[in-house]
Amino acid sequence: MFSAAIFDMDGLLVDSERAIMNTWITVGLDLGIALSASDYLRIVGRSSTECELILTELLGGAATFREALARVRQHLSKPSVNPIFPLKSGARVGVLHFFKTIAGGDEVDRGKPDPAVYRLAAHRLGVPADACLAFEDSDNGAHAAASAGIAVVVVPDLKPPAAEVAELSFRILGKLDVAIEHVADWFTTRDTKFA
Repeated sequence: MFSAAIFDMDGLLVDSERAIMNTWITVGLDLGIALSASDYLRIVGRSSTECELILTELLGGAATFREALARVRQHLSKPSVNPIFPLKSGARVGVLHFFKTIAGGDEVDRGKPDPAVYRLAAHRLGVPADACLAFEDSDNGAHAAASAGIAVVVVPDLKPPAAEVAELSFRILGKLDVAIEHVADWFTTRDTKFA
C-alpha cells in the first residue's frame, strides 16, 4: 500500500509529447533534415541539456539546432482555437488543487532516467520513496522512479514500454483512467498526497 502518488506531466497528464514531436519533425523537413519519430524518441523524458545535445547531433550542428529551436518555439506559441497541448483522457480540469507540491526537471541537475526529480518529489511530499507510487509514460521516467526506490505504474504514450521497463513496473495500464479502479487497493488512507 502507498500513501503518496507522483505524476509525470508531459505525455501522461498533458498530451504534449506528440505535438512537440510532430513540430520538430516538420521543422526538420523545412530545414531539409529528415527527423523520424524514432529519432525524436531518443529525447523523451530527458533533461533540456540532454535534449539539446541529442538534437544538435541529429540536426548536424549547433547553428541548425538554434534555427530549428526558434522555429519550433514560434510554431508552438501561435494562438490556436484548439489547445496545442490538450489534457489527456484521465486528466481533468481543476485537479491542480489536489497536488500538495510540484517538482520539475528544471529543479534538478540531471533529467530522467536520473532519479533526482523523483527523490525531490518524495522529499517535498514528506514521504519515504517506498511509500510513493509514480505514474509515468516513458521508459526514462519509469527508470527514474524505480532508481529512486519508487514503484511505478506505466501508462505508455508514444511507444510501448521496453521489456526491462515492463519487468520493473508495478503495473502497466492502457489509459490513466483505469487507475481510478485501483485507488482503494493501492493507497492506504484518504489523506493520500499527490505531486
